[in-house]
Amino acid sequence: QLQLVESGGGLVQPGGSLRLSCSVSAPSAFTFHYYTMSWFRQAPGKEREAVSCINMKGDRTNYADSVKGRFTISRDNGNNTVNLQMNSLKPEDTAVYYCAADTLPCQSMAPPHIRYWGQGTQVTVSS
Repeated sequence: QLQLVESGGGLVQPGGSLRLSCSVSAPSAFTFHYYTMSWFRQAPGKEREAVSCINMKGDRTNYADSVKGRFTISRDNGNNTVNLQMNSLKPEDTAVYYCAADTLPCQSMAPPHIRYWGQGTQVTVSS
């Protein structure tokens, strides 16, 4: 049973940057690089949507069209963390951001199929 803890959310002005981190742990030994890692977000009144995904090795990534060129996902398999660097933030990026993990490939990382989720971190982009 993995435990995911997000950090780094907050209030930022439009055009600003934030870096989200997700630390992964477990009560017993586990191999972090067996897990695909994704970031999702959910704005009030909207469905949870995929933001970005990174494969187990960290050499393949994908992004929602709305964040391409502004967000960068990365992972540190030595420290069991995944990060989301968010630049040029817009008010429409305001949401609760969730880290997710499973052994699925990125193309299969949809909410109904993902076993492990963090508690979420609030990102608010406003002047």
